Amino acid sequence: MVEYGALEQCLREGFIDYTVEADQRYVPKILTNNKEKKRKVLDTILSQLYVCDSFLFSVAFLTKSGIACLKDALIQNRKATGKILASQYLNFTEPGALRELLKFPNVELRMVTEERAFHAKGYLFHRPQAGPENYTMVIGSSNMTANALTHNQEWNVFFTSAENGSLIRQTKEEFDALWDTAEVVDEAWIQAYESVYTHNKPKRQSVYVPFHKIQPNAMQKAALAGIQKLRDDGQDRGLLISATGTGKTYLSAFDVLKMQPRRFLFVVHRELIVKSARDSYVRIGINPADTGLLTGHDKELDKPYIFATIQTLSQDEILHTFAPDTFDYIVIDEVHHGGAATYQKVIRYFQPKFLLGMTATPERSDDFDIYALFHHHIAYEIRLHDALEENMLVPFHYHGISEITVNGKVLDDMSDFALLTCEERVKHILYYADLYGSDAERIKGLVFCRNVDEAQALAETFRQHGKRAVALTGASSERERSEAIGHLEAKAAEDLQYLDYIFTCDIFNEGVDIPQVNQVIMLRPTTSAIVFVQQLGRGLRKYPHKRYLEVLDFIGNYENNFLLPIALFGDRTYDKDFVRRLMQVNFLPGPTSVHFDDIAKERIYAAIDAKSALADLRDLKESYRNMAYRLGRQPMMMDFVRFGDKDPALFVAKKESFFEFVQYMEPFASTLTEAHRAVLKMLSLELANGKRIEELLVLRHLLMESSWSTAALAREMSETYHFLPSTETMESVARLLNLQFFTKTARKKYGSEPLISFENHAYVATSYWNDLKANEEFQRYVQDILDYGTYRFENLYVHDEPEIVRGFVRYGRYSRKDVSRILNYETNREGTLNGYQIVGATCPIFVTYEKREDISANTKYEDQFVSPQQFSWMTRARIHLTSSQIPAICDEHTRKLLFVKKSDAEGSDFYYIGDLTVLGKPVETTIANDKGQQLPIVNFQFLLDKPVEDKLYRYLCE
Repeated sequence: MVEYGALEQCLREGFIDYTVEADQRYVPKILTNNKEKKRKVLDTILSQLYVCDSFLFSVAFLTKSGIACLKDALIQNRKATGKILASQYLNFTEPGALRELLKFPNVELRMVTEERAFHAKGYLFHRPQAGPENYTMVIGSSNMTANALTHNQEWNVFFTSAENGSLIRQTKEEFDALWDTAEVVDEAWIQAYESVYTHNKPKRQSVYVPFHKIQPNAMQKAALAGIQKLRDDGQDRGLLISATGTGKTYLSAFDVLKMQPRRFLFVVHRELIVKSARDSYVRIGINPADTGLLTGHDKELDKPYIFATIQTLSQDEILHTFAPDTFDYIVIDEVHHGGAATYQKVIRYFQPKFLLGMTATPERSDDFDIYALFHHHIAYEIRLHDALEENMLVPFHYHGISEITVNGKVLDDMSDFALLTCEERVKHILYYADLYGSDAERIKGLVFCRNVDEAQALAETFRQHGKRAVALTGASSERERSEAIGHLEAKAAEDLQYLDYIFTCDIFNEGVDIPQVNQVIMLRPTTSAIVFVQQLGRGLRKYPHKRYLEVLDFIGNYENNFLLPIALFGDRTYDKDFVRRLMQVNFLPGPTSVHFDDIAKERIYAAIDAKSALADLRDLKESYRNMAYRLGRQPMMMDFVRFGDKDPALFVAKKESFFEFVQYMEPFASTLTEAHRAVLKMLSLELANGKRIEELLVLRHLLMESSWSTAALAREMSETYHFLPSTETMESVARLLNLQFFTKTARKKYGSEPLISFENHAYVATSYWNDLKANEEFQRYVQDILDYGTYRFENLYVHDEPEIVRGFVRYGRYSRKDVSRILNYETNREGTLNGYQIVGATCPIFVTYEKREDISANTKYEDQFVSPQQFSWMTRARIHLTSSQIPAICDEHTRKLLFVKKSDAEGSDFYYIGDLTVLGKPVETTIANDKGQQLPIVNFQFLLDKPVEDKLYRYLCE
C-alpha cells in the first residue's frame, strides 16, 4: 500500500525539491518520446496497463496502429475492466481500430460525436495492489496512435494521486459526464460510421508518402557516396551490406542511373526475382526498351542492360557469347552465395570496370571469404536496426507466444510430428492469428515451419478451418511459387483463388519480394539469428498504406530460445548479461514493439541461464574467421568491438587470453615467451572486464614510462571521469599489479613476478615488466587489452550518465572477486564472501533472489524487496541480537552494500543495487533447519539510498 507519507515524498520531489529521493514509480514526470534515451510514452502506459484493475481512456483519435501497440497488455491483463472514450472529431478515428477493441469483452467503447469537437487525451489507471486509494494518470498531447505513443514530439504529464485527490475526482467527473452522453459503439454503429469515414477520406490529409516518387533516402544517399568513394579511390569492386527490405535493388539502380554504363549486367540466383529486379530499375528511370532477361525461358542477349539468373548465365554456351570486358558495370545480388562454383565461374570470367556485390548476410558458415572476393572494400553497411531507425522498413509488432502443452508435453526441439500438427495446436495458432490480425482488412500471411511435412500438414489443417492456404517447398517450381505469391497479394474480389497464407520451411529466407505480407508466423525453433532476421525481413518491406507488420512467434522449450532477443534487438556480442539487459530494457526505435508472454519470457531466460556461454566454440571460430575475412588480416579484440561482433570476453573465457585464442585458430611462430603469455592471461582475466579503470590507466602509462605518480593518476581520473580515487584505492591498484591481491595458485598462474612496485606514492615498473614490454608483439596485445578494458568501463559502465557510488556503478554487475578488489581488500576474499561478511568498515551483502530447492532449509532466507526502496534481509542462522556482528551492521559508519542476482543460473555476477541504512531496529526471529529445529536468526529492514529502477525491480521480483 502506498502510504500518504510516501506519496507526499513523490509530490515533494516532483513539485518542490528535485533532490528529494522518492519512489520513482510515482514521482510526477514529463513523458516524451526520445530514442536517444530509449524512452517512449507507450512504455509508461503499458507498465500501468499491465498492473491495473481498471482504466479510463479519453482520446480524440484512435488508429489501428495505436491499438496494435496496446494489444499485448490488453490480452495479458484481461481481468482489468476498461472504458475508452474516443471522438468522431474530423472523422479521423479508424473503423478498423474500433473493431479491434470490440474483440475485448472487458473493454467498453463509446464515441463523442463530431459536433462536440472532443480533443482530450488522458489515461487514468487504478492500481489495486498499491492500495485502493492509488490512481496514476497520463494527461497531455498523445492520442492513441502509434506515432503519438512512440515517435512524435509529445508532452505528457504522469502523476499519482490518492482517490480523494481533487484532480482525480475532477477527471472522473468530467469523464463520466462525457461518457453518459456518448454513443455506444457496436458493429452496427461502426458500419454507419464507416460510410461517413469513407466519404470524408479525401478531405483528410494523407499520411502516406506517394509511392511513385522513388528517391534515395538518407541512408541510401550515404551508401551511394560510399560506392562513389571506392571508384574515386581507384577500386574496381565493392561490397554493399544492407538489411533485407531496405531497397538494395533500388540503391544499385540509382548508382547505375548515375553512371550510365554502356553495358550492364544484374545477376540473381532465382528466376522469381529477376523480373522484379528489372521492374525496379525501370521504375527509377531506366528505359524499359534497353532491358532484357537472360533466364531459362528468355535469351535477350543483345540488350544493353541484362538481368540474368546465375544458373543460365554460367552455362558455357551462354557465358562465352560475351567477351570478358562486355559489361562496364556488374551487380551481383545475394552475393553471399559467391563461393558457389557457378558464381566463381562468372566472377572470374568477366572484367567489368566496377563490380558491386549486395547481401544482407556476409557472415556465412560455409567458410568462404566473401570479403576477400571484394578485396575487403565495404562500400556501406545498413543493418536491420539502423534501417528501422531511419524509417526504411515498416515497423513490426513481435509477439512471443508460449506454445501449448499437449497431453502434458510442451513442444520442444524433439517433438514428434503428431504433436506439431494436432488439432489443439492448430486452434491455438489460429486463435492468436485472428486476435492479432493485421493492419489491413485481410491477412496476407507467411508461415515458417520446421520441416516440409509440417508445412504441408498445417496448410491442409488451416484449409479445413476455412483459411485459404498453400504449402510451398523446395520441390515447388518457379511457376508454382510465382502463382502462389500472386494469389496471396491479389484482391479477394478480383481473384477466386486468393490466399490467406503461404506455408514454407526455408525457401523464402532470402531473395523473394512479397511486400504485401502483413503477418508472419514462426512455428519453428530459432536455430540461427541470421535466418530469423531473414524470415522476419520477408514482411518488413514497405508498400502503399502498409503501416506495420504483425509477427507471431510460438515459443516452446527450445534449447536456442536465447537467440530470440539476440536477433530481435540486433545484438552480436552474445554477452549473457547484455542479452538479459536487452530483455529488461526492451527498446526498439519508433512504433516497433516486442512482447513476450510470461511463460515465453521464462523459457527465454531459462535458455540464457542454461548456457555457460551463449556462443560455443564453434560460434567463436566462425565469428573469428568472418572477422579475419572482413579485415584481410588477423583480428584483435577491438576489431570485434568496432564492428559490433562477438564480445571479446567470450574468446578470453575459452582460452584465457585473446592471444591464446589466435594461436588456437591459426598457430604461428610467436616471439612471446611463457612469461609474456602468463601476464597476458592475468591482464585478460583480471583487468579486461573494465570493472575498475585505475589499473588500466597505470599500465597504459607504464607501457611508455618507467613510473607514474598517484597524483598524476588522481588528476587524470578527475579530468577524464570526474571522480577521484581514494588513497585506499590507489594502494589497492598496487596490490593487484604486484600480484599480492591474488591467491598463491593465481600468482603462480600469472608468472609469480610483480609488474610494479609502489614507492613514494608512485607506481614504478619492475625490471620484469620492462623486459616484457620491450617485445613489440607483447606491446600490441597489451595495448589491445587496455583499449578493450577501457571501452568496457566507458561504454558498459559509464554510458548514459550512470551513478557511480564509491567505486561501484549502480546496476552494474560484479562478482565476489570484483567486490573484494573494488572495496580495496588486501586479498581476494571471494572464497569467504558468501551471504555477507564484515570486513573493516564494510559489509557487502549478496542475495540470490530465487533460492534453489536443493539447499538446506536454514539457508532459505526470506530476503526480499518490500518496495523499490526497502529491503528485508536475514542474517545467517544461529545469530542472536546479542551476537557481536549485529552492532557492527547497525553502525552507521559500516558501509552496507546490496548485491542481488535473480538466481544461481545467472552465474557468479550480482547487480549492485545500492548502499543501505538500517530502518528501525533489527528483530530476532527463528528459521527451521532440515530437521525441523528452530534456529535463531535476525531480520533487518534496510532503506536503499535510491529506489531501484522499475525495469530491474520487476525483473528481479517477477
